[in-house]
Amino acid sequence: MPKFGPIKFRIAVGILFLPYTAMCISFTILGALLAPYIHWDRLIAMVIIYFFALGIGAHFADNLGSRKRPWGKNFGTNTSWRILIFSLAVAYGIGIYYIIFFVPLLSVIAILEGFLLFAYNFEKFKGYFHTDFWFVIAWGAVPVFAGYIMQTNSIAPILILAAVIAGFISYVEISLSRPYKILRRHNEDNVAVQELEKDLKIISLGTLATIMISLTVRIFLA
Repeated sequence: MPKFGPIKFRIAVGILFLPYTAMCISFTILGALLAPYIHWDRLIAMVIIYFFALGIGAHFADNLGSRKRPWGKNFGTNTSWRILIFSLAVAYGIGIYYIIFFVPLLSVIAILEGFLLFAYNFEKFKGYFHTDFWFVIAWGAVPVFAGYIMQTNSIAPILILAAVIAGFISYVEISLSRPYKILRRHNEDNVAVQELEKDLKIISLGTLATIMISLTVRIFLA
């Protein structure tokens, strides 16, 4: 969360969890980069889809559905629901367009991610899906498949390895993030917090930098 600006602005930015949102978007770009040919409009569309669906939608859903309400009530329930519905409308509006005209297989991803967004963030089914395993699946592995499917309307064996790598990175991130959030919530600022924060920055920035370098190379080789 930024340390400047009005409190609602700071919380609005913080609730997006921009470092991890960037990681998830990086995973869908990774999937696209594995395709033999890249449709750049589809890659940009997928970046927008995941920014609205995860960066905005899933994180506001988490604040609505979590028993702990991690970001408090700075955004009222009605406002949060409006933001959630608007963000999903944008994401699914773009997705449906591509599903109808170009990539019907993407419908599987849309249904799966939509289900996991509500099951995970609203802790449905007695919290069965609110676990690190399903977090890794929803926001680590599946985005890799989404990026590739968006390009090719197909799947390939190499996606399994890429999804495992993305899933592992997601697992490390969530494993470090949970204790970090607890300590920060209690206003702790000691060596342990600083080490966790440093590790989280290395993971998020390292993932983003790696994908951006790979994307740049792919652009120049195109």
